[in-house]
Amino acid sequence: MDNNEELKKELETLESQMSQANFWENKVSAQAIIRRIAFLKDEILGNQKYDKGNCILSVLSGAGGDDAEDFSAMLVRMYTKYFENKGWYWSIIHENKNDLGGYRNISIEVSGKGSYGLLKNESGVHRLVRMSPFNSKGLRHTSFSLVEVIPELEKNNNIVEIRPDDLRIEFSKSGGPGGQNVNKRETAVRVVHLPTNLSVHVTSERSQEQNKEKALEMIKGKLFKKMEEDKAREKDGLSISKTIEIEWGSQIRSYVLHPYKMVKDHRTGVEINNVDSILLDGEIDRFIEAELNL
Repeated sequence: MDNNEELKKELETLESQMSQANFWENKVSAQAIIRRIAFLKDEILGNQKYDKGNCILSVLSGAGGDDAEDFSAMLVRMYTKYFENKGWYWSIIHENKNDLGGYRNISIEVSGKGSYGLLKNESGVHRLVRMSPFNSKGLRHTSFSLVEVIPELEKNNNIVEIRPDDLRIEFSKSGGPGGQNVNKRETAVRVVHLPTNLSVHVTSERSQEQNKEKALEMIKGKLFKKMEEDKAREKDGLSISKTIEIEWGSQIRSYVLHPYKMVKDHRTGVEINNVDSILLDGEIDRFIEAELNL
């Protein structure tokens, strides 16, 4: 019997106890059993519990300078078009743009039923090959951007416990929308989880406290996803995942615009020649469906 089956068996036993008429005679014991039942359900469902919920998608530019930051903007347009095709609502949590309209990094909150389940496998390094519009010689250039998708966890959940001493919280003036007080008050919040060096930056809310709350939720989401990925790797006999390098050799998908046009997913082998349908129209369902069916 594997570990999941043992957990299910224990859950059945505890739920049977809960249905007994005298269950609440010992309140301390009853509350302990209820907490254990909640824990077992979370363990059994794991990452699948959040597949039906919302998510946060981030894009971070890697090797490639202006080209990489422009590529990040192309990915943002692709994904937001996909969100709109699905009828999902999205809003920017934080963005760091360059002077040319590219993104150094950006985080987007996506509200749509099942958005995390559909988008979670988009996480990874994406690669672009094209004639560089930023090079006067018109040379072919390769750029890389990292896409990260984390689940939106329920508030006050106890799935991920974080010790206050493990966090570094920084405040700064927000550079985003918000009225006259934007440049006067330090409402922007950056949170770093010191043991893992995972970090988030939130500027979307008007108050420092709201941004801090959102940032802590995002850190928990990042830690939750890392825990799930590490469990999966251990189950497959692999070493615990390290920080992904946003460069050659780690890409999950390539977008080639020169010398030919093609988008290829390196995990599933799916290839699409109509690049505009992907980058401009956000028609990425074939990639997503193929990855879910692996």
